[in-house]
This record gives sequence, C-alpha cells and structure tokens, in this order.
Amino acid sequence: MTDPDPTPARPSDWPAVVAFVASAAGGIALTVCYAGGGDPQLEGAFLALAFGGLGAGLILVAHRLLSWPPRVEERESLVPSIAEEAAVDQDLERIGALTRRRLLGGALAASVGAIGVAALFPIRSLGPNPGRALLQTPWRAGRRAIGEDGRVVRATAVPSNGLVTIFPEGFNGSADGQAVLVRVPVRRLHGTRVADAIAVGGLVAFSKVCTHAGCPVGLYEAQSHQLLCPCHQSAFDVFERAEPVLGPAARPLPRLPIAIDDAGNVVATGGFSAPVGPAWWSRP
Repeated sequence: MTDPDPTPARPSDWPAVVAFVASAAGGIALTVCYAGGGDPQLEGAFLALAFGGLGAGLILVAHRLLSWPPRVEERESLVPSIAEEAAVDQDLERIGALTRRRLLGGALAASVGAIGVAALFPIRSLGPNPGRALLQTPWRAGRRAIGEDGRVVRATAVPSNGLVTIFPEGFNGSADGQAVLVRVPVRRLHGTRVADAIAVGGLVAFSKVCTHAGCPVGLYEAQSHQLLCPCHQSAFDVFERAEPVLGPAARPLPRLPIAIDDAGNVVATGGFSAPVGPAWWSRP
C-alpha cells in the first residue's frame, strides 16, 4: 500500500471562466432589462451577478497565480534576500504558465465589456442635449402678446395696479414664455430702476416663472408694488427690476422689454433679459 500524495492538486481554471461568463451574462441581462423599460428588483439582481461574478473570477485568477502548493513559514526578517526576491519575481511571472490564459482573458473581457455596455444606458436616459433651449424662449422682437384666451392683448386691457398673464403670439400656454404684464402709476416711475423698461401707459413685463422653484408668480400687491409667488412666499419689487425682497428666491425675475404698436397692441422688443426659471441650474 502506497502513501497518498500529500501535494494537493492545483486549482482548475474553469471556476474562474464560469465566474466571468456569469458576470457577462449578468451584464447582458442588465442591458436588456434596462432597454426594455427596467425593473428595479431585476436590475439589482443582474447588477449583483455582473459585479459578483467579476469579483469572484478575479479572486480565482489571483489564487491561480500563486505558487503551488500553498506554504506557510514564519517570517524571520523583513529584509528579503536576493533569492527571495528572485522567487517573488518568478511567482509574479507565473501568469505565463496558465494553460488556458486566452480563455480566461476572453471571459474577463466579455465580463467587463458587458458591464460597460450596460453602463451606457443610464447615460442615454439623460435625454438629448438641450443646447441653448434653457437660454431662449419664444419671445422675439415684434412678437405680439396674447392672453390666456389666445387673443392679442391691447394696452388698454391692463387695469391700473393690475396684472395680466401674457404669452408670445403663436405659443399660447408656453411654459417658459409666460409673463406677467403689470400697469403701475406713471408718476411713481421717475428715477426708478424700471424707468427704461416701461412702455407707454406705465406697463412693465416680467417672467411669470419664479426663480426659486419655478412656480407661477401670479399675484400682485398694489400697495407695495410687489409680485408674489404663492408657493414659497417669494416677493419681487417691480420698481427694483423685480429684485427679490422676501422669501427664498435669490435672483430677480427676468424682464421682458415691451412696446405698444400703432394698433395699441402690446409687442415685445426682444427676449427676456436673463434665462427664466430656477437659478440653481445656471449657477457656476
């Protein structure tokens, strides 16, 4: 009777290959699931399979690169000898001894590639590049103002100390084109910061979109001459070019330059003085 060989067998390469293949399958499944509309539970499971298989495969490959069989020795000195350094270099070069290194490399590449493809889909979900869409509105020089009913707004339709919501003609209901048209006492305009923004009859226009959270600024306090946002109680002083004086808003309402044409209709002489809406996206 012979003694059994005390040297354990070297680990096979196949477990690492299987792990990488499972990782690649998880990445492909994640891509298909995401492209098909997505399911949070399935996406989480496929993501765990992809990264779990990749990690397991790398660990198995690392074990395969170590010298075999495993040996344990007491560390006597922290300074390696020349022979020990040579042994370490030899161990690190053992990757060339893998009999299925091309198979392992291919499986690893498939795993990383599948995860990389899956990572591209969340980027696609960001949508198309907005370009200058956040900087422009439908207002143009010469474009007439219309009311919520779609009719052209005449200057005489705005009452004293009153407010009318207007839109650019052809863009009724435009979210970024909505503005408030206010008539203020002409005698109060001299020497104020909005004197150059007033058309005949004391009309002034500002964006209706609050610069805090995008709520509609639809109230006007005639005594204080302030435009009010009902969502978070921001207040804008009309005589100070709609600078915020109360509430969380930190940026003035963009001004819309206006005039009155020969027919008595309110028309724009250009676009808003600044991008409309909340200020957070345009901060440096």
